[in-house]
Amino acid sequence: MLETIQEIVYVAYDWIKWLHVVSVMAWMAGLLYLPRLFVYHCAAPAGTHTSETFKVMERRLLRAIMNPAMIATWVFGLLLASVQDWTSGWLIAKFVLVLILSWHHHAQARWRKDFEADRNTRPARFYRFQNEVPTLLMILIVLFVIVKPF
Repeated sequence: MLETIQEIVYVAYDWIKWLHVVSVMAWMAGLLYLPRLFVYHCAAPAGTHTSETFKVMERRLLRAIMNPAMIATWVFGLLLASVQDWTSGWLIAKFVLVLILSWHHHAQARWRKDFEADRNTRPARFYRFQNEVPTLLMILIVLFVIVKPF
């Protein structure tokens, strides 16, 4: 079974890589935008039209873009990784960083639920900082993929 999957990956490698890159771009866009929405949502009093609008925007961003993009990123990324040398340091480092990025995605989903229930207790400054986390992880992940320092 694994050999068959690897044969398919070898034949369709460029297409799978393209789908992976597009998925990553969509996922990163959401990971960078959702905390920014949280920053603005902090300034909107609970129950106001503005607060309710942010809730809709946050839910749609997470469910319609971020979740599918994360799943596609993982599926296409694992397909690409199936034909790589798993002892490569750069690949192991990338995998660990993508796990951290996925954890951050789930943290954002939990924060969205707090806003949805009008339970947010964090200040806008917290979300400004959280907006930088995906950027730093992305920089490191791209470094490992392109430069392969180890």
